[in-house]
Amino acid sequence: MKAAIDAVKQWQYDPPADGPIAFDVAFAFMPGAEPRMVTHGAPAVFGAPSSSMPPAPPPPPQPGWPPNAVRVGGHRKVPVKTKHVAPVYPPIAQTANVQGVVILEALLGPDGKVQDARILRSIPLLDQAALEAVKQWEFTPTLLNGAPVPVIMTATVQFTLQP
Repeated sequence: MKAAIDAVKQWQYDPPADGPIAFDVAFAFMPGAEPRMVTHGAPAVFGAPSSSMPPAPPPPPQPGWPPNAVRVGGHRKVPVKTKHVAPVYPPIAQTANVQGVVILEALLGPDGKVQDARILRSIPLLDQAALEAVKQWEFTPTLLNGAPVPVIMTATVQFTLQP
C-alpha cells in the first residue's frame, strides 16, 4: 500500500479550471504481483457501477479564509500583479536536477497583498521556495460592487534549470 501511496503523491496534473478538486483512485493488490490501478477519477465500488455512487463532496474551504472571498474566473478578471518576487531556487533541488511547476492557491486581501497560500500541485523540494515568493507578491485590489474584496486565485511558479 505504501508503494501505491508514494506513486500517487508523485502524479502531476494540469491545474483545474475550478479547483481544488478531489477524486478517488483505487488500486488492486494481489499476492506476488505489483499493485495495479483499477479506477481513476470517479468513486468506485467493486461490482457496482460508478453511477450508483453519489458524487464526492467538494473539498472544504481553507480554514480561516474569509467567507466573502471571491474566486477569480468567469466574469471576474485576474488581478494585475504589481509586485513580483522571484523564488530562490533551492540548492538541493538544483543539485538533484529537480525542476517543474508548483501551483498554489493564494488568498489576496482587499488591499491586493497575499495573505495566505497553499500548495495545490507539489514538487516537494520546490514547494517552500514557491510559497515564500508568492507570499511577497502584490496585486491590484479586486472590486465587487465598488468595494475591495478578498480574492482566491491560482498562482503558478515555474522552476527551470539553466543548461
